[in-house]
Amino acid sequence: MYRPVGRRAWLRGLLVAGCAVGVAGGAWPKPVKLPAPGPRDTCPVCGMFVAPYPYWIATVVWRDGKAVHFDGPKDFFKYLLELPKYEPGRQRSDIVSMGVTDYYGTQRIDAAGAWYVIGSDVLGPMGHELVPQDTEADAKEFMADHKGRRVLRLADVTMPLLLGLDAGKFP
Repeated sequence: MYRPVGRRAWLRGLLVAGCAVGVAGGAWPKPVKLPAPGPRDTCPVCGMFVAPYPYWIATVVWRDGKAVHFDGPKDFFKYLLELPKYEPGRQRSDIVSMGVTDYYGTQRIDAAGAWYVIGSDVLGPMGHELVPQDTEADAKEFMADHKGRRVLRLADVTMPLLLGLDAGKFP
């Protein structure tokens, strides 16, 4: 029986096939295996329970095995940018894995390889968010579909930008 395939599914299938034969290796962040938050885990930045927001979860895993979960990428970035405030004595070099939840794929992907859209009409648990995408193409498509204003990478995120998002401003 013939079933029509959507453009996104077709393109992902093509990319997966390309990766399998070595044509497109490394073209997108690979899913990361991270522990899931428990029902009592709270975000260290805002104090909200994390598990009720599975489509927004971000996680940091430390070398000693400690996992820290966040209810969205915005708080994840605040934590990273103010590490001495939240994790006195720890260094960023002690982080072994960081993941955010891909908006379209709903799987957790490597935070360092993700693309983040700001200024869209999609709100997270804490309001305006950085919406993670696993590819630049997905980020651009999301921007077009959801009135996004800008695409960022991990290194582009600053505390003034995050505080602007809190205030509904998209620099």
